[in-house]
Amino acid sequence: MRSVLYAILLIFTTLATQNHGWAENSGRLQTDNHSKSPNILFLFSDDHAINAISAYGGPLAPIAPTPNIDRLAKEGAIFLNSFCANSICGPSRATILTGKHSHKNGFMRNTGKGLDQSQWTVAKALQKTGYQTAVIGKWHLKTTPVGFDHFEIFPGQGSYYNPVFIQKNGSQKRFEGYATDLTTDKSIAWLDQRDKSKPFFLMCQHKAPHRTFSPAIRHLDAFDEVTFPEPDTLFDDYSNRSKTLSKNEMEIDRHFDWAYDAKVRKDERGNIQLPKPDRYGTPEYNRMTASQKLEWDSHFGPANRKFLADFAAGKLSKKDIVRWKYQRYMKNYLATVKAVDESVGRMLQYLDDHGLAENTVVIYSSDQGFFLGEHGWYDKRWMFEESFRMPFLVRWPGEIKPGHRPDELIQNIDYAPTFLEIAGEPSPAEIQGKSLVRLMKNQPTEWRKSIYYAYYEFGEHAVPRHFGVRTMRHKLIYFPGTNEWNLFDLKTDPGELKSVDADPTQQVVKNELTAEFHRLRKVYDAPAFR
Repeated sequence: MRSVLYAILLIFTTLATQNHGWAENSGRLQTDNHSKSPNILFLFSDDHAINAISAYGGPLAPIAPTPNIDRLAKEGAIFLNSFCANSICGPSRATILTGKHSHKNGFMRNTGKGLDQSQWTVAKALQKTGYQTAVIGKWHLKTTPVGFDHFEIFPGQGSYYNPVFIQKNGSQKRFEGYATDLTTDKSIAWLDQRDKSKPFFLMCQHKAPHRTFSPAIRHLDAFDEVTFPEPDTLFDDYSNRSKTLSKNEMEIDRHFDWAYDAKVRKDERGNIQLPKPDRYGTPEYNRMTASQKLEWDSHFGPANRKFLADFAAGKLSKKDIVRWKYQRYMKNYLATVKAVDESVGRMLQYLDDHGLAENTVVIYSSDQGFFLGEHGWYDKRWMFEESFRMPFLVRWPGEIKPGHRPDELIQNIDYAPTFLEIAGEPSPAEIQGKSLVRLMKNQPTEWRKSIYYAYYEFGEHAVPRHFGVRTMRHKLIYFPGTNEWNLFDLKTDPGELKSVDADPTQQVVKNELTAEFHRLRKVYDAPAFR
Protein backbone atom coordinates (compact mmCIF):
# COMPACT_ATOMS: atom_id res chain seq x y z
CA MET A 1 0.00 0.00 0.00
CA ARG A 2 2.79 2.34 0.94
CA SER A 3 4.53 1.70 -2.38
CA VAL A 4 1.30 2.44 -4.30
CA LEU A 5 0.86 5.77 -2.50
CA TYR A 6 4.47 6.65 -3.19
CA ALA A 7 4.03 5.85 -6.88
CA ILE A 8 0.91 8.03 -7.10
CA LEU A 9 2.68 10.90 -5.35
CA LEU A 10 5.64 10.55 -7.70
CA ILE A 11 3.36 10.69 -10.75
CA PHE A 12 1.59 13.84 -9.55
CA THR A 13 4.88 15.53 -8.69
CA THR A 14 6.29 14.73 -12.12
CA LEU A 15 3.18 16.01 -13.90
CA ALA A 16 3.20 19.22 -11.89
CA THR A 17 6.84 19.81 -12.74
CA GLN A 18 6.27 19.11 -16.43
CA ASN A 19 3.11 21.18 -16.75
CA HIS A 20 4.14 24.18 -14.71
CA GLY A 21 7.92 24.25 -14.82
CA TRP A 22 8.18 25.57 -11.25
CA ALA A 23 11.39 27.42 -10.52
CA GLU A 24 12.56 29.07 -7.34
CA ASN A 25 13.33 32.78 -7.34
CA SER A 26 13.71 34.85 -4.17
CA GLY A 27 11.34 32.57 -2.36
CA ARG A 28 8.68 32.76 -5.09
CA LEU A 29 7.39 30.08 -7.41
CA GLN A 30 7.14 31.06 -11.02
CA THR A 31 5.96 29.48 -14.27
CA ASP A 32 7.94 29.42 -17.47
CA ASN A 33 5.29 31.52 -19.21
CA HIS A 34 4.76 34.14 -16.55
CA SER A 35 5.31 34.73 -12.89
CA LYS A 36 2.59 34.23 -10.33
CA SER A 37 3.13 37.86 -9.30
CA PRO A 38 1.77 40.22 -11.97
CA ASN A 39 4.08 42.37 -14.01
CA ILE A 40 3.59 46.10 -13.46
CA LEU A 41 3.92 48.51 -16.39
CA PHE A 42 3.73 52.13 -15.27
CA LEU A 43 3.22 54.51 -18.21
CA PHE A 44 3.82 58.07 -17.13
CA SER A 45 3.72 61.47 -18.80
CA ASP A 46 4.49 64.99 -17.69
CA ASP A 47 1.81 67.70 -17.37
CA HIS A 48 -0.98 65.75 -19.06
CA ALA A 49 -4.29 67.48 -18.39
CA ILE A 50 -7.29 65.17 -18.06
CA ASN A 51 -9.08 67.47 -20.53
CA ALA A 52 -6.55 66.21 -23.08
CA ILE A 53 -7.57 62.56 -22.54
CA SER A 54 -10.73 61.76 -24.44
CA ALA A 55 -11.79 59.02 -22.02
CA TYR A 56 -12.40 61.76 -19.45
CA GLY A 57 -14.77 63.56 -21.80
CA GLY A 58 -14.82 67.32 -22.17
CA PRO A 59 -14.91 69.60 -25.19
CA LEU A 60 -11.60 68.39 -26.62
CA ALA A 61 -12.54 64.71 -26.67
CA PRO A 62 -14.02 64.61 -30.21
CA ILE A 63 -11.33 66.96 -31.57
CA ALA A 64 -8.19 65.40 -30.10
CA PRO A 65 -8.98 61.77 -29.22
CA THR A 66 -6.51 59.54 -27.37
CA PRO A 67 -7.66 56.06 -28.48
CA ASN A 68 -4.80 54.08 -26.94
CA ILE A 69 -5.05 55.65 -23.49
CA ASP A 70 -8.83 55.29 -23.78
CA ARG A 71 -8.31 51.57 -24.35
CA LEU A 72 -7.18 51.28 -20.73
CA ALA A 73 -10.45 52.86 -19.59
CA LYS A 74 -12.48 50.48 -21.77
CA GLU A 75 -10.58 47.35 -20.71
CA GLY A 76 -10.00 48.42 -17.11
CA ALA A 77 -10.81 51.35 -14.86
CA ILE A 78 -10.63 55.13 -15.09
CA PHE A 79 -10.47 56.98 -11.78
CA LEU A 80 -12.60 60.11 -11.91
CA ASN A 81 -11.26 61.90 -8.84
CA SER A 82 -7.50 61.43 -8.97
CA PHE A 83 -5.29 64.20 -7.54
CA CYS A 84 -1.68 65.04 -6.85
CA ALA A 85 -0.29 65.98 -3.44
CA ASN A 86 2.00 68.74 -4.75
CA SER A 87 1.52 69.93 -8.33
CA ILE A 88 5.10 70.16 -9.53
CA CYS A 89 7.25 67.66 -11.44
CA GLY A 90 9.99 66.45 -9.09
CA PRO A 91 7.94 66.42 -5.88
CA SER A 92 5.17 64.47 -7.58
CA ARG A 93 7.62 61.81 -8.74
CA ALA A 94 9.12 61.57 -5.26
CA THR A 95 5.64 61.12 -3.81
CA ILE A 96 4.93 58.25 -6.19
CA LEU A 97 8.14 56.42 -5.30
CA THR A 98 7.85 56.90 -1.53
CA GLY A 99 4.10 56.87 -0.87
CA LYS A 100 4.61 59.94 1.32
CA HIS A 101 3.79 63.62 1.15
CA SER A 102 6.57 65.99 0.12
CA HIS A 103 7.42 67.13 3.64
CA LYS A 104 7.97 63.50 4.67
CA ASN A 105 10.07 62.35 1.70
CA GLY A 106 12.11 65.57 1.75
CA PHE A 107 11.61 66.53 -1.90
CA MET A 108 9.37 69.57 -1.48
CA ARG A 109 10.54 71.67 -4.42
CA ASN A 110 12.29 71.17 -7.77
CA THR A 111 15.20 73.09 -6.30
CA GLY A 112 17.53 71.55 -3.73
CA LYS A 113 19.75 68.50 -3.46
CA GLY A 114 17.35 65.95 -4.91
CA LEU A 115 15.62 62.84 -3.60
CA ASP A 116 17.21 61.18 -0.59
CA GLN A 117 17.75 57.68 -1.95
CA SER A 118 18.57 56.20 1.45
CA GLN A 119 14.87 56.18 2.37
CA TRP A 120 12.42 53.44 1.51
CA THR A 121 11.07 53.45 -2.06
CA VAL A 122 8.70 51.13 -3.82
CA ALA A 123 11.35 50.33 -6.45
CA LYS A 124 13.77 49.07 -3.79
CA ALA A 125 10.98 47.07 -2.14
CA LEU A 126 9.89 45.37 -5.36
CA GLN A 127 13.48 44.68 -6.37
CA LYS A 128 14.10 43.03 -3.00
CA THR A 129 11.06 40.76 -3.40
CA GLY A 130 12.20 39.41 -6.76
CA TYR A 131 10.95 41.92 -9.33
CA GLN A 132 13.21 43.05 -12.12
CA THR A 133 13.00 46.84 -12.11
CA ALA A 134 13.68 49.56 -14.66
CA VAL A 135 13.03 53.27 -15.19
CA ILE A 136 13.41 54.81 -18.64
CA GLY A 137 12.86 58.42 -19.69
CA LYS A 138 12.30 61.42 -17.45
CA TRP A 139 13.55 61.00 -13.88
CA HIS A 140 13.95 64.59 -12.66
CA LEU A 141 14.93 63.74 -9.10
CA LYS A 142 18.57 64.89 -9.39
CA THR A 143 20.12 61.92 -7.62
CA THR A 144 20.93 58.68 -9.44
CA PRO A 145 18.10 56.10 -9.42
CA VAL A 146 18.40 53.44 -6.72
CA GLY A 147 16.41 50.21 -6.63
CA PHE A 148 16.43 49.77 -10.40
CA ASP A 149 18.23 46.97 -12.23
CA HIS A 150 18.30 49.17 -15.30
CA PHE A 151 17.85 52.83 -16.10
CA GLU A 152 18.26 55.21 -19.01
CA ILE A 153 17.17 58.67 -17.99
CA PHE A 154 17.22 62.23 -19.25
CA PRO A 155 19.53 64.69 -17.55
CA GLY A 156 17.24 67.21 -15.86
CA GLN A 157 14.16 67.93 -17.95
CA GLY A 158 15.58 66.29 -21.03
CA SER A 159 15.10 67.43 -24.62
CA TYR A 160 12.43 66.62 -27.18
CA TYR A 161 14.69 66.37 -30.24
CA ASN A 162 17.81 64.22 -30.41
CA PRO A 163 17.94 63.87 -26.63
CA VAL A 164 20.73 62.75 -24.33
CA PHE A 165 20.17 59.74 -22.07
CA ILE A 166 22.24 58.97 -18.98
CA GLN A 167 23.27 55.32 -19.14
CA LYS A 168 23.41 52.89 -16.23
CA ASN A 169 27.23 53.20 -16.21
CA GLY A 170 26.94 56.96 -15.70
CA SER A 171 27.91 57.96 -19.24
CA GLN A 172 25.76 60.22 -21.39
CA LYS A 173 24.83 59.39 -24.97
CA ARG A 174 22.91 61.41 -27.56
CA PHE A 175 20.35 59.65 -29.75
CA GLU A 176 18.83 61.01 -32.94
CA GLY A 177 15.05 61.05 -32.92
CA TYR A 178 12.13 62.20 -30.82
CA ALA A 179 12.15 61.78 -27.05
CA THR A 180 8.76 60.06 -26.74
CA ASP A 181 9.60 57.57 -29.48
CA LEU A 182 13.05 56.88 -28.06
CA THR A 183 11.73 56.36 -24.54
CA THR A 184 9.29 53.82 -25.97
CA ASP A 185 11.98 52.14 -28.08
CA LYS A 186 14.24 51.77 -25.07
CA SER A 187 11.42 50.44 -22.90
CA ILE A 188 10.61 47.78 -25.46
CA ALA A 189 14.30 46.93 -25.86
CA TRP A 190 14.55 46.40 -22.12
CA LEU A 191 11.47 44.17 -22.11
CA ASP A 192 13.10 42.11 -24.85
CA GLN A 193 16.35 41.55 -22.95
CA ARG A 194 15.07 41.31 -19.37
CA ASP A 195 15.28 38.18 -17.24
CA LYS A 196 12.00 36.54 -18.21
CA SER A 197 12.02 34.26 -15.17
CA LYS A 198 11.18 37.29 -13.01
CA PRO A 199 8.16 39.57 -12.89
CA PHE A 200 8.96 43.11 -13.98
CA PHE A 201 8.27 46.61 -12.74
CA LEU A 202 8.89 49.06 -15.59
CA MET A 203 8.46 52.83 -15.27
CA CYS A 204 8.24 54.22 -18.84
CA GLN A 205 8.28 57.97 -18.18
CA HIS A 206 7.89 60.60 -20.88
CA LYS A 207 9.00 64.21 -20.98
CA ALA A 208 5.91 65.05 -23.04
CA PRO A 209 3.78 67.07 -23.07
CA HIS A 210 5.81 69.34 -20.76
CA ARG A 211 6.73 72.84 -21.88
CA THR A 212 7.93 73.64 -24.59
CA PHE A 213 5.12 71.52 -26.10
CA SER A 214 7.21 70.38 -29.07
CA PRO A 215 5.50 67.75 -31.26
CA ALA A 216 7.07 64.93 -33.19
CA ILE A 217 7.92 66.18 -36.67
CA ARG A 218 5.28 63.85 -38.14
CA HIS A 219 2.61 65.52 -36.00
CA LEU A 220 3.39 69.17 -36.68
CA ASP A 221 0.33 69.58 -38.89
CA ALA A 222 -2.00 67.33 -36.87
CA PHE A 223 -4.37 70.15 -35.93
CA ASP A 224 -3.75 72.68 -38.69
CA GLU A 225 -7.41 72.72 -39.68
CA VAL A 226 -8.78 72.83 -36.13
CA THR A 227 -9.97 75.87 -34.19
CA PHE A 228 -10.06 74.93 -30.53
CA PRO A 229 -12.89 76.16 -28.32
CA GLU A 230 -11.80 78.81 -25.85
CA PRO A 231 -12.35 78.17 -22.15
CA ASP A 232 -14.82 80.54 -20.51
CA THR A 233 -12.04 81.81 -18.25
CA LEU A 234 -9.41 82.56 -20.92
CA PHE A 235 -9.66 86.23 -19.94
CA ASP A 236 -10.08 85.72 -16.19
CA ASP A 237 -9.72 88.95 -14.18
CA TYR A 238 -8.83 87.07 -10.96
CA SER A 239 -11.38 88.93 -8.88
CA ASN A 240 -13.26 87.45 -5.91
CA ARG A 241 -10.33 85.25 -4.88
CA SER A 242 -6.92 85.63 -3.26
CA LYS A 243 -5.05 88.73 -4.32
CA THR A 244 -2.10 86.47 -5.13
CA LEU A 245 -3.80 85.19 -8.29
CA SER A 246 -3.39 88.43 -10.23
CA LYS A 247 0.36 88.39 -9.55
CA ASN A 248 0.85 85.14 -11.47
CA GLU A 249 3.45 84.79 -14.23
CA MET A 250 1.94 81.99 -16.25
CA GLU A 251 -0.57 83.79 -18.46
CA ILE A 252 -0.82 83.09 -22.16
CA ASP A 253 -1.26 86.85 -22.48
CA ARG A 254 1.61 88.27 -20.44
CA HIS A 255 4.04 85.37 -20.01
CA PHE A 256 3.81 82.95 -22.96
CA ASP A 257 7.18 83.55 -24.61
CA TRP A 258 7.21 84.27 -28.33
CA ALA A 259 10.16 82.14 -29.43
CA TYR A 260 10.30 79.57 -26.64
CA ASP A 261 6.57 78.84 -26.42
CA ALA A 262 4.81 80.26 -29.48
CA LYS A 263 7.54 79.14 -31.94
CA VAL A 264 8.01 82.56 -33.55
CA ARG A 265 11.79 82.84 -33.69
CA LYS A 266 13.55 86.18 -33.48
CA ASP A 267 15.34 85.59 -36.79
CA GLU A 268 11.93 85.36 -38.53
CA ARG A 269 10.70 88.80 -37.49
CA GLY A 270 12.92 91.30 -39.26
CA ASN A 271 12.30 94.69 -37.67
CA ILE A 272 8.96 93.74 -36.13
CA GLN A 273 8.89 94.20 -32.35
CA LEU A 274 6.40 91.91 -30.64
CA PRO A 275 4.99 92.73 -27.20
CA LYS A 276 6.67 91.19 -24.19
CA PRO A 277 7.55 88.55 -23.12
CA ASP A 278 10.44 87.78 -25.40
CA ARG A 279 13.01 86.40 -22.98
CA TYR A 280 14.10 83.03 -24.29
CA GLY A 281 15.53 81.46 -27.36
CA THR A 282 14.76 78.20 -29.15
CA PRO A 283 16.80 75.44 -27.50
CA GLU A 284 14.75 72.62 -29.05
CA TYR A 285 15.06 74.05 -32.58
CA ASN A 286 18.80 74.45 -32.05
CA ARG A 287 19.11 70.70 -31.36
CA MET A 288 17.53 69.66 -34.64
CA THR A 289 19.24 68.19 -37.65
CA ALA A 290 19.12 70.11 -40.93
CA SER A 291 16.32 67.92 -42.27
CA GLN A 292 14.28 68.33 -39.05
CA LYS A 293 14.67 72.11 -39.25
CA LEU A 294 13.54 72.08 -42.86
CA GLU A 295 10.27 70.34 -41.97
CA TRP A 296 9.79 72.58 -38.94
CA ASP A 297 10.29 75.74 -41.00
CA SER A 298 7.99 74.57 -43.77
CA HIS A 299 5.26 74.05 -41.19
CA PHE A 300 5.59 77.09 -38.93
CA GLY A 301 7.07 79.55 -41.40
CA PRO A 302 3.97 80.45 -43.48
CA ALA A 303 1.69 80.84 -40.44
CA ASN A 304 4.32 82.92 -38.64
CA ARG A 305 4.78 85.23 -41.64
CA LYS A 306 1.02 85.81 -41.90
CA PHE A 307 0.75 86.56 -38.19
CA LEU A 308 3.69 88.96 -38.29
CA ALA A 309 2.26 90.75 -41.33
CA ASP A 310 -1.14 91.14 -39.67
CA PHE A 311 0.51 92.38 -36.48
CA ALA A 312 2.68 94.89 -38.32
CA ALA A 313 -0.38 96.15 -40.22
CA GLY A 314 -2.24 96.78 -36.96
CA LYS A 315 -4.95 94.25 -37.75
CA LEU A 316 -4.78 92.50 -34.38
CA SER A 317 -6.20 93.70 -31.08
CA LYS A 318 -4.69 92.63 -27.77
CA LYS A 319 -7.36 89.92 -27.41
CA ASP A 320 -6.75 88.82 -31.00
CA ILE A 321 -3.09 88.26 -30.10
CA VAL A 322 -4.02 86.26 -26.99
CA ARG A 323 -6.39 84.15 -29.05
CA TRP A 324 -3.69 83.52 -31.66
CA LYS A 325 -1.23 82.44 -28.95
CA TYR A 326 -3.90 80.21 -27.38
CA GLN A 327 -4.55 78.41 -30.66
CA ARG A 328 -0.81 77.98 -31.29
CA TYR A 329 -0.41 76.60 -27.75
CA MET A 330 -3.26 74.13 -28.06
CA LYS A 331 -2.21 72.84 -31.47
CA ASN A 332 1.33 72.16 -30.24
CA TYR A 333 0.35 70.76 -26.84
CA LEU A 334 -2.21 68.33 -28.26
CA ALA A 335 0.08 67.35 -31.13
CA THR A 336 2.70 66.52 -28.49
CA VAL A 337 0.13 64.35 -26.70
CA LYS A 338 -0.44 62.35 -29.90
CA ALA A 339 3.00 60.75 -29.65
CA VAL A 340 2.35 59.86 -26.00
CA ASP A 341 -0.88 58.14 -27.01
CA GLU A 342 0.95 56.30 -29.79
CA SER A 343 3.54 55.18 -27.24
CA VAL A 344 0.82 53.71 -25.04
CA GLY A 345 -0.52 51.87 -28.08
CA ARG A 346 2.93 50.46 -28.88
CA MET A 347 3.42 49.25 -25.31
CA LEU A 348 0.00 47.58 -25.21
CA GLN A 349 0.67 45.96 -28.57
CA TYR A 350 3.97 44.60 -27.27
CA LEU A 351 2.18 42.97 -24.35
CA ASP A 352 -0.37 41.46 -26.74
CA ASP A 353 2.27 40.16 -29.17
CA HIS A 354 4.39 38.57 -26.44
CA GLY A 355 1.66 36.91 -24.40
CA LEU A 356 2.14 39.26 -21.47
CA ALA A 357 -1.16 41.15 -21.42
CA GLU A 358 -3.06 38.76 -19.15
CA ASN A 359 -0.48 38.91 -16.39
CA THR A 360 0.50 42.57 -16.58
CA VAL A 361 -1.09 45.45 -14.70
CA VAL A 362 -0.88 48.56 -16.88
CA ILE A 363 -1.25 51.97 -15.29
CA TYR A 364 -1.30 55.32 -17.05
CA SER A 365 -0.82 58.53 -15.11
CA SER A 366 0.94 61.90 -15.15
CA ASP A 367 2.77 63.91 -12.51
CA GLN A 368 -0.06 66.45 -12.31
CA GLY A 369 -2.64 68.16 -14.45
CA PHE A 370 -2.15 71.28 -16.55
CA PHE A 371 -3.95 74.46 -17.51
CA LEU A 372 -5.10 74.55 -21.12
CA GLY A 373 -6.04 78.21 -21.15
CA GLU A 374 -8.33 78.01 -18.11
CA HIS A 375 -7.88 81.22 -16.07
CA GLY A 376 -5.68 82.36 -18.95
CA TRP A 377 -2.92 79.98 -17.80
CA TYR A 378 -0.57 77.44 -19.39
CA ASP A 379 1.22 75.83 -16.41
CA LYS A 380 0.31 73.99 -13.20
CA ARG A 381 1.24 74.44 -9.45
CA TRP A 382 -2.09 75.80 -8.24
CA MET A 383 -4.61 73.78 -6.25
CA PHE A 384 -7.27 74.70 -8.81
CA GLU A 385 -8.85 71.69 -10.46
CA GLU A 386 -7.08 71.77 -13.83
CA SER A 387 -3.66 71.56 -12.17
CA PHE A 388 -4.66 69.52 -9.12
CA ARG A 389 -6.38 66.70 -11.00
CA MET A 390 -4.25 64.03 -12.60
CA PRO A 391 -5.13 61.04 -14.77
CA PHE A 392 -5.18 57.53 -13.41
CA LEU A 393 -6.24 54.64 -15.63
CA VAL A 394 -5.48 50.99 -14.96
CA ARG A 395 -6.01 47.64 -16.68
CA TRP A 396 -5.69 44.36 -14.79
CA PRO A 397 -7.21 41.47 -16.74
CA GLY A 398 -9.29 39.13 -14.64
CA GLU A 399 -9.23 41.47 -11.63
CA ILE A 400 -10.74 44.76 -12.84
CA LYS A 401 -14.10 44.76 -14.56
CA PRO A 402 -13.86 46.57 -17.91
CA GLY A 403 -15.38 50.03 -17.90
CA HIS A 404 -15.13 50.50 -14.12
CA ARG A 405 -15.28 54.21 -13.10
CA PRO A 406 -14.38 54.69 -9.43
CA ASP A 407 -15.14 58.17 -8.07
CA GLU A 408 -13.36 58.02 -4.70
CA LEU A 409 -10.76 60.68 -3.84
CA ILE A 410 -7.32 59.25 -4.57
CA GLN A 411 -3.82 60.77 -4.62
CA ASN A 412 -0.38 59.89 -5.87
CA ILE A 413 0.63 58.96 -2.31
CA ASP A 414 -1.53 55.89 -3.01
CA TYR A 415 0.55 54.57 -5.92
CA ALA A 416 3.37 52.92 -3.94
CA PRO A 417 1.09 50.88 -1.64
CA THR A 418 -0.94 49.91 -4.71
CA PHE A 419 2.15 48.56 -6.47
CA LEU A 420 3.03 46.63 -3.33
CA GLU A 421 -0.38 45.01 -2.96
CA ILE A 422 -0.43 44.06 -6.64
CA ALA A 423 2.88 42.31 -5.97
CA GLY A 424 1.44 40.63 -2.89
CA GLU A 425 3.58 42.61 -0.47
CA PRO A 426 2.59 44.55 2.68
CA SER A 427 3.14 48.30 3.01
CA PRO A 428 5.56 49.63 5.62
CA ALA A 429 4.13 51.76 8.40
CA GLU A 430 5.82 54.93 7.11
CA ILE A 431 3.72 55.01 3.92
CA GLN A 432 0.99 57.67 4.10
CA GLY A 433 -1.07 56.50 1.14
CA LYS A 434 -3.53 53.62 0.85
CA SER A 435 -3.64 50.84 -1.70
CA LEU A 436 -6.16 51.33 -4.49
CA VAL A 437 -6.58 47.62 -5.19
CA ARG A 438 -9.97 47.24 -3.49
CA LEU A 439 -11.24 50.31 -5.33
CA MET A 440 -9.94 48.87 -8.60
CA LYS A 441 -11.84 45.66 -7.95
CA ASN A 442 -14.98 47.49 -6.77
CA GLN A 443 -14.79 45.81 -3.40
CA PRO A 444 -16.25 47.39 -0.24
CA THR A 445 -13.71 49.41 1.70
CA GLU A 446 -13.52 52.31 4.10
CA TRP A 447 -12.13 55.25 2.17
CA ARG A 448 -11.07 58.82 2.86
CA LYS A 449 -13.56 61.69 2.54
CA SER A 450 -10.95 64.39 2.02
CA ILE A 451 -7.45 64.94 0.63
CA TYR A 452 -4.60 67.27 1.58
CA TYR A 453 -2.54 69.49 -0.73
CA ALA A 454 0.71 71.40 -0.17
CA TYR A 455 2.73 73.56 -2.58
CA TYR A 456 6.09 74.75 -1.26
CA GLU A 457 8.01 76.27 -4.16
CA PHE A 458 9.10 79.92 -3.93
CA GLY A 459 8.77 82.30 -6.83
CA GLU A 460 8.44 80.11 -9.94
CA HIS A 461 5.71 81.61 -12.11
CA ALA A 462 4.92 83.75 -9.04
CA VAL A 463 2.71 81.02 -7.60
CA PRO A 464 2.73 81.42 -3.83
CA ARG A 465 2.97 78.68 -1.23
CA HIS A 466 -0.48 77.41 -0.50
CA PHE A 467 -2.09 74.51 1.30
CA GLY A 468 -5.56 73.07 1.27
CA VAL A 469 -8.16 70.39 1.72
CA ARG A 470 -10.67 69.05 -0.79
CA THR A 471 -13.80 67.01 -0.27
CA MET A 472 -16.17 65.75 -2.92
CA ARG A 473 -17.95 69.11 -3.00
CA HIS A 474 -15.79 71.77 -1.38
CA LYS A 475 -12.23 73.06 -1.45
CA LEU A 476 -10.51 75.23 1.14
CA ILE A 477 -7.16 76.87 0.32
CA TYR A 478 -4.88 78.71 2.73
CA PHE A 479 -2.28 81.26 1.56
CA PRO A 480 0.11 81.80 4.49
CA GLY A 481 2.03 84.63 2.81
CA THR A 482 -1.09 86.82 2.77
CA ASN A 483 -3.00 84.98 5.52
CA GLU A 484 -5.96 84.46 3.18
CA TRP A 485 -8.51 81.66 3.01
CA ASN A 486 -10.44 80.79 -0.14
CA LEU A 487 -13.46 78.49 -0.05
CA PHE A 488 -15.06 77.10 -3.20
CA ASP A 489 -18.31 75.22 -3.70
CA LEU A 490 -17.37 72.97 -6.62
CA LYS A 491 -20.99 72.05 -7.30
CA THR A 492 -22.27 75.59 -7.81
CA ASP A 493 -18.94 77.06 -8.96
CA PRO A 494 -16.98 74.39 -10.87
CA GLY A 495 -14.77 77.04 -12.46
CA GLU A 496 -13.64 78.25 -9.02
CA LEU A 497 -14.41 81.87 -9.83
CA LYS A 498 -15.65 83.11 -6.47
CA SER A 499 -14.45 82.36 -2.98
CA VAL A 500 -17.30 82.14 -0.49
CA ASP A 501 -15.14 82.07 2.65
CA ALA A 502 -16.68 85.36 3.84
CA ASP A 503 -20.26 84.35 3.01
CA PRO A 504 -22.19 84.08 6.31
CA THR A 505 -24.24 81.20 4.90
CA GLN A 506 -21.05 79.20 4.32
CA GLN A 507 -19.49 79.55 7.76
CA VAL A 508 -20.56 76.11 8.95
CA VAL A 509 -18.92 74.57 5.89
CA LYS A 510 -15.82 76.73 6.32
CA ASN A 511 -15.49 75.73 9.98
CA GLU A 512 -15.88 72.05 9.08
CA LEU A 513 -13.26 72.24 6.34
CA THR A 514 -10.90 74.27 8.53
CA ALA A 515 -11.13 71.57 11.20
CA GLU A 516 -10.56 68.87 8.58
CA PHE A 517 -7.59 70.80 7.18
CA HIS A 518 -5.91 70.88 10.58
CA ARG A 519 -6.82 67.26 11.24
CA LEU A 520 -5.12 66.13 8.02
CA ARG A 521 -2.06 68.22 8.80
CA LYS A 522 -1.83 66.41 12.13
CA VAL A 523 -2.43 62.98 10.56
CA TYR A 524 0.30 63.58 7.97
CA ASP A 525 2.60 65.29 10.49
CA ALA A 526 2.84 68.42 8.33
CA PRO A 527 5.42 71.05 9.37
CA ALA A 528 4.66 74.61 10.34
CA PHE A 529 4.01 76.95 7.42
CA ARG A 530 7.26 78.34 6.11
